[in-house]
Amino acid sequence: MHKILFMSTPVGALSSGIGGGVELTLYNLIQEMQRRGYDITTVAPKSSFFNNAKIIEIEGNLHIPAQTQSRDISTMMPKNSVLANMWEYARKVQSEYHLIVNFAFDWLPFYLTPFFSTPIAQFISMGSLCDSLDDIMDQTAQKYPDNFGVYTKSQANTFPFSDICKILGSGLDLSLYEFNEQCEQKLAWLGRIAPEKALEDAVKACDITQVPLLIFGKVQDEKYWQDILTKYPHAPIDYRGFLSTEDLQRELRLCQGLLMTPRWIEAFGNVAIEALACGVPVIAYDRGGPGEIVEDGKTGFLVTPDSVEELVNAIKKLPKINRLDCRLVVEKEYSVEVWGDRFEQWFQTLMIKPSI
Repeated sequence: MHKILFMSTPVGALSSGIGGGVELTLYNLIQEMQRRGYDITTVAPKSSFFNNAKIIEIEGNLHIPAQTQSRDISTMMPKNSVLANMWEYARKVQSEYHLIVNFAFDWLPFYLTPFFSTPIAQFISMGSLCDSLDDIMDQTAQKYPDNFGVYTKSQANTFPFSDICKILGSGLDLSLYEFNEQCEQKLAWLGRIAPEKALEDAVKACDITQVPLLIFGKVQDEKYWQDILTKYPHAPIDYRGFLSTEDLQRELRLCQGLLMTPRWIEAFGNVAIEALACGVPVIAYDRGGPGEIVEDGKTGFLVTPDSVEELVNAIKKLPKINRLDCRLVVEKEYSVEVWGDRFEQWFQTLMIKPSI
């Protein structure tokens, strides 16, 4: 049996919602690789939890998410860094594994790669955000050109080593998402509530149209959230919290559409395929990953980035979308089985026989 060690993000415990889309990616990949007969162990910060997963919890201080910092920030680690502690654990046990897979968007794992005897697959979960991180990733990519994977081509294009990236996409266990042909006149917005996700644009569009907006996700920036509430006191919004997949899809599938308003280049957009799996069309800024997922006019609408006016116009056109087309495209391109094939092929090219 092949043994693989997954190294999680250091910004928050798994299942906390702080890690955003990479948490869903990790969970789905663990389940699919285990279904294929792989022995998967995941190293993650203390208090992490996933159903049906072996998790080694590591103590230490969490890292500040890269998307909240400036491009020119110096490389820094907190005292008693949880990431450093995670990778010290990995160093000690590496000979027990065929492969280590890094999911942390952080300088340290890339720097450490040449010092490990077990190969490290680097799955990059975001687009370019930091000059020093780009530099160390580029240096590592030149030495290990087969070891870099990303979600989308548009994400890869933000990096100087875009030509060597494996485009792996994302996938869902579609048995967990129920298709709903009928809908109610309400919209959804799903994601971390933080400035780079530009929730305020979706709220403004719904304030103009007076179509209710259900908001799902972790409040990562409380001041930002309170500023939105203050600025749009009469907007028809309803914050529903950070929900499990089961509870989320139960509410999401009743919505007329999902709004995606990223201010940055979104690496993928798992929320888009979650909505489509329920038959919910997606209105997204044509920026980054969503531009590769949404088929304009068929599974939703792509609009000019940062244009609330175009969001409003697209909301009015939602009844034109055939909701079954949304589900079918996910079944064809984003099932966990199809996605798992891509990851398994990548892993197989990198794995070695462990020494014990």
